[in-house]
Amino acid sequence: MPSAEPRGRSPGARRRWHICCASILIAACAYPASATGQNDCKGAVYLTFDTGHMGVAHLVAEVLQRQQVKATFFAADEPTQTGGSSLDGYWAPWWRARAAEGHEFASHTLHHVYWRADQGTPLQPRFKVRPSAGPQAGQDLTMTGAQYCAQIDGAASRLRALTGREPLPLFRAPGGKTSQRLLEAAKSCGYTHVGWSAAGFLGDELPSDQYSNTALLERALRTVRDGDILLAHLGIWSRKDPWAPAVLEPLVKGLKARGLCFRTLREHPVYGAQAQRK
Repeated sequence: MPSAEPRGRSPGARRRWHICCASILIAACAYPASATGQNDCKGAVYLTFDTGHMGVAHLVAEVLQRQQVKATFFAADEPTQTGGSSLDGYWAPWWRARAAEGHEFASHTLHHVYWRADQGTPLQPRFKVRPSAGPQAGQDLTMTGAQYCAQIDGAASRLRALTGREPLPLFRAPGGKTSQRLLEAAKSCGYTHVGWSAAGFLGDELPSDQYSNTALLERALRTVRDGDILLAHLGIWSRKDPWAPAVLEPLVKGLKARGLCFRTLREHPVYGAQAQRK
């Protein structure tokens, strides 16, 4: 900070001194300390979570709050360990709390609908799909572009009601499975697809007996770089040794130690700009 206001100077000098102080204060407010405790981040990563059985949702929330990290949640209405579904009334307080903490939200399709193949024509696209949740779970279906858009909209609408916040105009297809025609259909109803970086695949979907938490943590700390979009889940049925919070907190700490700050997709240079235009 500048030294004390100069005495015995002309009014012009005192005015310049005040302008200098104001500029410094504005800069300090505009660039607050980062998640690493510094205001000189060496890069940013974008932590995202897809829903799942929600068995580790409370533990994930505790880590994010403790580490003061913001994430983006892609939500579908999936079966949970509590016997309900991830976007039902039981989980409403959890979603509202995450909204109050400043996290962001986007669609994962309402019934976790997997794309399997294109059908129809480019002008009248249809898609072979298989939902893994909802009343038609496990069935092979054909959807029009409008019906697939309704699945994206359905999850976004549920999130809007649960959180009181406008979801981002983004979606993540279950399994990341898409086609160019599917992406164009989603774009026509206002949604952009978000996948994840190769290094950002954090491995919580992999079998525990082949991919230990220790190995997954070491890999992520070694390979994650500035700009990566990271993917994890709020509970995976097939993984017997839960990834979170065992890997999550040391991963966050380790990436912070490398000077990487955590951002939501609203702050992403590409996806954030798209959200602003909507």
